[in-house]
Amino acid sequence: MAKILVVAEVKGTEIKKPTLELLSHAKSLNIDTEAVLIGDGVSEQAGILAGYGARKVYLADDSSLGLYNTASSTALVLDAVKQSEASQVWLSASELGRDLTPRVAARLGVGALTDLTKLEVDGDEITAYRPSMSTKVIQKCGFAKEGIRVLCIRAGAFDAADAEPATADVVNLSLPEQDIRALVKEIVTESTGEVDLQEAEIVVSVGRGVKGPEGVDFVRPLAQVLGAAYGSSRAVCDAGWAPHTAQVGQTGKVVAPDVYFAIGISGAIQHLAGMSGSKLIIAINKDPDAPIFKVADYGIVGDLFKVVPILIEEFKKIKEA
Repeated sequence: MAKILVVAEVKGTEIKKPTLELLSHAKSLNIDTEAVLIGDGVSEQAGILAGYGARKVYLADDSSLGLYNTASSTALVLDAVKQSEASQVWLSASELGRDLTPRVAARLGVGALTDLTKLEVDGDEITAYRPSMSTKVIQKCGFAKEGIRVLCIRAGAFDAADAEPATADVVNLSLPEQDIRALVKEIVTESTGEVDLQEAEIVVSVGRGVKGPEGVDFVRPLAQVLGAAYGSSRAVCDAGWAPHTAQVGQTGKVVAPDVYFAIGISGAIQHLAGMSGSKLIIAINKDPDAPIFKVADYGIVGDLFKVVPILIEEFKKIKEA
């Protein structure tokens, strides 16, 4: 009988939205679903996972797990897979998920499907779809052999449903022996205080059309009034106008928000690879023939330096109403 084990991700001590999306979709399939939760001070989040459909939560909560460690996380996930007798393991296609997926699959002796945007599931018979060649091709994939199915799925591929009151059935995992080959002592991240790109419901991104770092700052208030994440094209990052952590695209972050603003972005195929999963795309560009308009749901042909202030004022009026 099919059973799904979702590998939960946390930010600090809170469950990340992509995990809730995976649980919601698994629940909609009426397949028995459990979760594995790893971290420091995360025990209370087990109830959240239960509310989104995890019948049982395999928990590893310890101060030694506050910083992500590949070896420890792999061992704990494998322990949860063994105890749950899951036939499928679902991970989100984040930095953590992309690190864990091949390791878990290799130790299980099975293959893995990664960077998925759509699933057709009938028990353990799975047809998966993933963009390739900068989204110019959509691959239709499946598993050729029997065994545990390991799936790595993009954020935004599914919607997160509303949680229901539930009490978690918790199974505590034993901590693995420390892997002395590598010891993570500190993780240094750039703290901007802005919304996380891969979890945002609205993303405002800028391209070379902003003309410089001053243009980047000129558009930023639009993101602030919308409560949106702020991104950019690779050209903007390469020019030093924005940090590379803001890059959206084939070699940057893949986002799938409800609304994506592409401002001064021409629409190169590499950028489209990172945002084509957005539910609604709004483009602003002075070139009426810019490729971005071919994928946009709404387009404004005009000077962004004139259009953006109007949008900011109108959104402020809506917010204050």
